[in-house]
Amino acid sequence: MKREMADRSGEMEAFAAVAREHSLSAAARRLGLTPSAVSRAITRIEARLGVRLIVRTTRSITLTPEGEAYARGAARILADLAEVEDAIADQGVPKGRLRVSAALAHGRLVIVPLLGEFSDRFPGIRLDVSLSDTLVDVLGGRADVAIRFGPLSDSPLTARRLGDTGRSIVASPEYLSRRGTPLVPEDLLGHNCLNFDFPRIEPGWPFRKDGHDYALGVSGTIEANNGETLVQLALQGVGIARVGNFHLADEITAGKLVVLLDDFNPQDREPIHAVFVGGSHMPARVRVFVDFLVERLTARQVG
Repeated sequence: MKREMADRSGEMEAFAAVAREHSLSAAARRLGLTPSAVSRAITRIEARLGVRLIVRTTRSITLTPEGEAYARGAARILADLAEVEDAIADQGVPKGRLRVSAALAHGRLVIVPLLGEFSDRFPGIRLDVSLSDTLVDVLGGRADVAIRFGPLSDSPLTARRLGDTGRSIVASPEYLSRRGTPLVPEDLLGHNCLNFDFPRIEPGWPFRKDGHDYALGVSGTIEANNGETLVQLALQGVGIARVGNFHLADEITAGKLVVLLDDFNPQDREPIHAVFVGGSHMPARVRVFVDFLVERLTARQVG
């Protein structure tokens, strides 16, 4: 029985090659067989099924309707078999396309600088990186690994923590010279505060004063869906922004942005996770990429 099944898979591969090439000799060359061996394989299939699958002439080979149906089924079965074998082989040598989704600024500043090292370590993996602040559907197959900020909602996805990041309130020296420097959180009510345009867990900007945590509702003339835009606006002197610290290190060091109200910063941290479809069938390329991020990012804080 095992030998019969093995013979069938070989016969199916021979027929699929003939269906693609419309030639016994071309199919034989592709498979490294003789034309007579390929012909005998097709004859055995026809004998077993009791139908004719091909019509041979001196110049070409044409599939019968039954042959067309068998060719479609054979292609599907052989593709499934190749996928299973690739998945098993992948456990030993990670390879294949890996789609990674990350937020725009964090991806550019934190994830992308690590990708060259990852590619050197795993040359068989072809990275496909998408940077966007729009959440992609990992369960729906739009990405293999996504980097997410903040608390995670209930989901069948597997998550690995990569670290966390704090947030700071900043403005440019030019803005502060023009509008004044806020000394206590309530001073922000008289300033142009640049906000995110999507709902956040806290109803306003959080502060800690005299041991008491509270949120202050602030407003301004511009909202954006990503921190990088808010940082650019702050650099241009448009207003005051509160963003993740991974945005700010270079600008603060260069004196382009000034940290405000740090004595009132509650030092809240936003968790960062890699999310993916886990389980026993998780490809090795996903596993090694997530392990790499954990190794490189949890050893340091993003800020």
